[in-house]
This record gives sequence, C-alpha cells and structure tokens, in this order.
Amino acid sequence: MSVWRDVIGQEAAVATLEHAVREPGAMTHAWLFTGPPGSGRSVAARAFAAALLCPRGGCGECRECRTALEGTHADVDVVATEGLSIKVELARDLVQLAARRPSVGRYRVIVVEDADRLTERAADALLKALEEPAPRTVWMLCAPSVEDVIITIRSRSRHVRLRTPSVEAVADLLTRRDGVDPPMALYAARAAQSHVGLARRLARDEHARIRRHDVITLATRITGVGEAVGAAQDIMTIAQEEAAAASADRDAAERTRLLEVLGADPTSRTQPPHVRSQVSALEKEQKARATRFTRDVVDRALVDLLSVYRDALVLSARAGTALVNEDSRQVVQKVSDLLDPVALLRAMDAIGTARERIDANVNPLIALEAMSLELRLPR
Repeated sequence: MSVWRDVIGQEAAVATLEHAVREPGAMTHAWLFTGPPGSGRSVAARAFAAALLCPRGGCGECRECRTALEGTHADVDVVATEGLSIKVELARDLVQLAARRPSVGRYRVIVVEDADRLTERAADALLKALEEPAPRTVWMLCAPSVEDVIITIRSRSRHVRLRTPSVEAVADLLTRRDGVDPPMALYAARAAQSHVGLARRLARDEHARIRRHDVITLATRITGVGEAVGAAQDIMTIAQEEAAAASADRDAAERTRLLEVLGADPTSRTQPPHVRSQVSALEKEQKARATRFTRDVVDRALVDLLSVYRDALVLSARAGTALVNEDSRQVVQKVSDLLDPVALLRAMDAIGTARERIDANVNPLIALEAMSLELRLPR
C-alpha cells in the first residue's frame, strides 16, 4: 500500500516527488503540476501532500495519509473551482491561510486544482504569497501546461510534468480500484483516451456510453447544411441536458440550505432584501458553474468526434495503430471510405478550431455550426 498507488503511468514524476519527501534539500515551497486532461494532476498533488505529512513518507495506511488523500486533513486545503474562473477574493483568502502555521502536521499544504483559471488579479494576489513564502506552507498548483499559468508564478514554482497514462494502465486501475470488469475497463479506457475520470464514468454509466455513441455517429450523418446545423444543435442539446441533470437537485438543495442559514421561509413567495441579494449571488454562482459544465461537456464531445477522424486516418494510412473507437469500426470505416487523408486532416483542423473558439468565449452553438459545415461529407 502506498499513497502513489493511484498515480499511474507517472514513474518519473513520482520519483521526483519521493526524492523531495526524503531529502529536505530537494523540497521547495511551490510546485506546478502540469499534464493533459485526465493525467491525474490533482491525484498526484494529493498523494504528494499525504507523503509530506506521513511520518513514514507516504505509507498510504496511517491517519495522515488517509485524511490527506480524502481531503479531510486539517492541514490540507484543496481549491477546485466549478465556475469559469478563480476570483481575486478567493486568492486573498488563500494568501491569508498560507500565512498560518500548520495545525497538526509538518506542513500546511494548499492545492489549487485549476490554477489556469486564476483571473489576472487573482494571480497577482497569489504571487505575493509565492514571493514571500511562509516557512512551513507548500503550494501545489495544477494546470494543463506551463503556458496556462502566468510567467511570474511558474518561475517561482518547481515544475512536475505528467503524461497521459497508457490504456492498459487506466484499465488496470479501474479493475483494481473500482471493481470494473476487465473487458469493460479496457473499452472505457480506450474510449476515454486514457482520461482516468472519464473512463471511470464510461465504465459505470450506460447513459454516458449512449451519449458518446450518439456523438461519434454524427460524423456519418453530416451531408448537407441542414444536417450540419442539426448536428451542432444535437451536441449543444446533449451538453445542456447533461448539465441540467447534474445540477438540478444540487442547485435546489443549495438554495434551501442558504434560506435555512439566513432564517428565511423557503415557502414564502417574497423574501426580505438581504435574503434576495444572497439568493441572487447564489444563482449567479450556479449559472457560472452550469456554463462551465456545459462547455466542458461540449469540449469532451468534440474530443470524441475528433477521435473518429483520427481513427479514419489510421485506417486510410494502414498504420496498424489501435483504434480509439474499435467498438464502432463501421462508423470509422465509412468516414475513411468517403474522405481522403487531406479531407480528414481538414476535418480535424475544423474541430480543433471550434475548441479554441469556445475556449475564447465564442458562443458555443455558433462555433459548432461553423465546424459542422466544414465536416459535411460528399453526397
């Protein structure tokens, strides 16, 4: 048993972190974990936090290890935004927290899972704590790449780069940790392109598998302008329905809990001004969370769609490389038969452009419609 048991396919990174745990001279006050989505950035950061607090350097069994990994340790604070950004107010709270001495352990550890979502003002506020670090506070920032973090922060952090784990390693984790049957685990790991969280969801949620199949089959149905517009709307509908299903009960529970804390009557048709302002702030936060979730689902759908054209290119080139969508080979074969390699690359570029536009805050539906028009198959 070890705190590193769920950090899969990251041997070099784990070796670096274990060395820092063992050798005080190799330790520093700020770490930047980067890697593609699903590589396990936050998992590695939590494991590192547990190892730093463990008397045996990361046994995985003691109270310090278990509570640090679960996020309940008094000296481990994990920040994971569900909105579009991390505001300056939260960053200032973290700076104040960083100045405090650890409660029970050797270190106070602050994990920021979405450091790439820090606003410019929030990043500037955080920079002050990194420039003048508290002696026993360790920052662990997570982002997709170093370019996603402002240069002044990354220059004051030690970089740990993670890579995409192998399909086999992800499948083994699903079987070992979650009890998923090996065939299903292998399918989910391949379909998720080694994204651990998505693979787990695909393995356990039949509706997620159905939605993914609906997305990848769009590649064979876009033959005209009408079909292109319809495909864009289908992707948005899938994302919005999933966002609504994920947030409806949670939003209602949060509103009820807020009214109870404020001493207001949840059944009342009108509320006092101070209550309405608090409810309005909550609704604004919930809307931002839903917007981010919808965009994340759209982006994942585009990644799934991109995999079809990637697989079609593999078949066209007779490369012999394993297909991401082996279970939907007929769909891939049809696209490969209808489009030559140049057209396949053009389609992949169109999907990449749509992802960039949505990330730049372009209306998702408009970006999807422009993309779908580029994906039309020859009649």
